Amino acid sequence: MGCISYAIPRFLRPTTTLSPPLKLSFPLRHRTVSAAVYPASPLSEKEEIRSPELVAREYADLNLSDKFSQEVGHVRIRQHVNPLRSSLMVPAEMPDWNAVYKDATLPLMVDIGSGSGRFLIWLAKRNPDSRNYLGLEIRPKLVKRAEYWVNELALKNIHFIYANATVSFKQLVSTYSGPLILVSILCPDPHFKKKHHKRRVVQKHLVDSIIDGLASGGQIFIQSDVLEVALDMRNYFDTESDKLVHIDNIDPNMLCDNEGWLLKNPMGIRTEREIHAEFEGARIYRRMYQKMR
Repeated sequence: MGCISYAIPRFLRPTTTLSPPLKLSFPLRHRTVSAAVYPASPLSEKEEIRSPELVAREYADLNLSDKFSQEVGHVRIRQHVNPLRSSLMVPAEMPDWNAVYKDATLPLMVDIGSGSGRFLIWLAKRNPDSRNYLGLEIRPKLVKRAEYWVNELALKNIHFIYANATVSFKQLVSTYSGPLILVSILCPDPHFKKKHHKRRVVQKHLVDSIIDGLASGGQIFIQSDVLEVALDMRNYFDTESDKLVHIDNIDPNMLCDNEGWLLKNPMGIRTEREIHAEFEGARIYRRMYQKMR
């Protein structure tokens, strides 16, 4: 079974017929990020340019305003948020999808932990009539600013919601009229301390909700610059080998290293965290899965 051609971007489509389910199992070989794979820029270069400037260059064509409404105000990004806090366990209000999108039946991509929203806005601007985009973010000011940018660009195929994905993903997706064809979880909060691992976004409940909501041929893209987090996410999705297959078993053009990590970003644009991490010499660990049925 291949991808649904009207839903999956061309560069994500398989080129061969789906083979029987393969059990994906990889040994845990590393515990630290190997900076040698992506060496840091020489000091002289870093003195000339900083990673925020690289972000600005990557998203320059969006021409996003630095001025925001009085309601949004100064946006200070809180890096670590406890999703298990009682105030964040309240389900998000379900939107009127017909009011949110110009065509609420288009295939949908959901980005869990959408951050500033630039990554998703970039995709939405390039695919205005073929699919819709939904960003779920747990920090409300980032959602307000992202929606400000969406209105400024007059985009009718993208929406951001202040939501805890663990609590609200399943209900949000189940009320949408069109097929869910892509879910991304990109560089989520690592919550390094072992006692805080339960705060990580990728847990069994969310994995089940994503798989249940995906259309046949729908895809899941995960990545992190923290190897421990990448391995944790991979283990959750590899366990679902009766429902998911890794993309390199379908599309020979999606090349991986000998440990199963994608060698290239398949999305056509890097996230802000991705830009910062690579600037510092970190490696990005990526996996992409496809639902078989």
